[in-house]
Amino acid sequence: MPSTAATLSSRGSAGAWAEIPIVAALMGLAKVLLAAFIFFACFAFSDVAPYDVIAFPTMALWLALGIRLHRGVMPLVGLLLLYLMAIGTSLMPYLAEPFPVTWTIQLIYLVITGIFFAMLFSDDTENRMELALKAYTASCVFSACLGIVGYMQVLGIEDLFYKYGRASGTFQDPNVFGSFLTLGALYLMHALLTGTARRPLLSFAGLLIILAGIFLSFSRGSWGGTVIATGLMILSVYRTSDSGPLRRRIVTLSLVTIAIGIVAVIGLLSVDHIAKMFESRAAVTQDYDEGETGRFGNQLRGIVMLLELPFGMGPMHWRLIFQLEPHNSYIGSFANGGWLGGAVFIVLVLATAFIGFRLTLRDTPLRAQAQVVWPALLMFFLQAMQIDIEKWRHVYMLLGMVWGLEAARLQWLARRQHTPRAEPRPLTAA
Repeated sequence: MPSTAATLSSRGSAGAWAEIPIVAALMGLAKVLLAAFIFFACFAFSDVAPYDVIAFPTMALWLALGIRLHRGVMPLVGLLLLYLMAIGTSLMPYLAEPFPVTWTIQLIYLVITGIFFAMLFSDDTENRMELALKAYTASCVFSACLGIVGYMQVLGIEDLFYKYGRASGTFQDPNVFGSFLTLGALYLMHALLTGTARRPLLSFAGLLIILAGIFLSFSRGSWGGTVIATGLMILSVYRTSDSGPLRRRIVTLSLVTIAIGIVAVIGLLSVDHIAKMFESRAAVTQDYDEGETGRFGNQLRGIVMLLELPFGMGPMHWRLIFQLEPHNSYIGSFANGGWLGGAVFIVLVLATAFIGFRLTLRDTPLRAQAQVVWPALLMFFLQAMQIDIEKWRHVYMLLGMVWGLEAARLQWLARRQHTPRAEPRPLTAA
């Protein structure tokens, strides 16, 4: 056997790595990068954001550590690649135009992130999903705080954290800001409803901040989407609960929350400038919606044109024709990717909806996470009827989460044939 001196000399020459398991250290670094990657999703001041800077080292490290492409996510991969093929085909006549080419490259990057998240959440799903949801919720609280500060003009800097008289937080568009916050609100509400929040008061305070940010965004889509997503989450939790006390808790807390929300809104509306903005934004249509050259007029004229354009108008050419975005991702998918692109987009939404509802209702260890993630993604699919979501980074994150949960469910079913049934682990908010 070697002497003690020889052993110490060997360790000394090997350096600090001799005492540290390299793989464990890399895994720890990968988790830190993942948390930062997701947290930075709230920074959307420009086309290139901190989220994009950290994306490639994060994805490269996780791929090096061995995340796999499971059969459960293959439908997602196939549909996304088919969608990109349709976009690429429509782009061919316009390769000399920088803007459509740049837009398509950005779309390819976002698709890659969606596939990465699907692969990532297919394994060790509960732990990785919990880390991701915590990081995302922290990002929501951070951005909502800045949105509230901006709306109140505490810093006195024009156009910082608010736009057009509305809170925008760390986003360029108040509509994107308000919608981004919904997942964080659902995560905290789920934990409070089910009694799994480790720090209920802190979770409740964070929820109030996020809800205030959503309200002050004055985004009709965000308001309606949050209400629908919250209702779906509550109904799914209630329906899948076998506990009488838990069901009573859900009903009681839901009623109390509604009452508090009504009182809070009434109080906010007592402030004159908030009341005026609310009255303006609560209208069914805005000035830019109406008329032949408004949003709806453009959509009607554009649909007629698309019926004669099997390859679409080309990426981003709707804007060149109508001087305005389509403000409808379903119409936009036909405009950007032709009949094939539009059809694939619709199939992707329907397929994701099928697995999303199944995940929220089936008795699996992953149901709690699905009851938070799927309603938030469904909200984006509904909002896609009145806004363009195909370039929102967090939409691809949620898409990957839902399909990652599906892949994990299939693996759980396969293991269940050989092992005792696993007990669901509840979400644990901060």
